[in-house]
Amino acid sequence: MSEITLRKLSISVGQKLKANGQWITCAESCTGGGIAKAITDIAGSSAYFDRGFVTYSNVAKHELLGVKEATLVAHGAVSEAVVCEMAVGALHAAKADLALSVSGIAGPDGGSEEKPVGTVWFGFAERAGRVQAYKMQFAGDRDAVRLQATIFALQTALDDFL
Repeated sequence: MSEITLRKLSISVGQKLKANGQWITCAESCTGGGIAKAITDIAGSSAYFDRGFVTYSNVAKHELLGVKEATLVAHGAVSEAVVCEMAVGALHAAKADLALSVSGIAGPDGGSEEKPVGTVWFGFAERAGRVQAYKMQFAGDRDAVRLQATIFALQTALDDFL
């Protein structure tokens, strides 16, 4: 997976959003704004992207996206429950049609037996009410995990939600 793949994917996502008259937003943790960057690297992206959220800490997830503190304590930041709440919070805060969220362990530290390095959860929320989560396990170093997560998020948005 390469930067060329990411660029082509970002163009396809943008074309579909623009054709549908839809807005997308993202709430990112482990990708640190990489998804928003990929989207906004495309000229004309202001027609379908208004804002995104980089919520790296639990406090930011709670304050900016409304993730419940009880959810964070019970499940941890890298979990299905948290990415679903992140996506719904971003959807409402940005008044978008589609929100995607990501939280994971990019490494090289931070992994555990239950959640090893490369574990990434994705959340998607639509204005129509559908909320969906996906869990992936990526291999490679920090940069590789983050790139794979960005590509997966955009590919899934394109294939399953646009």
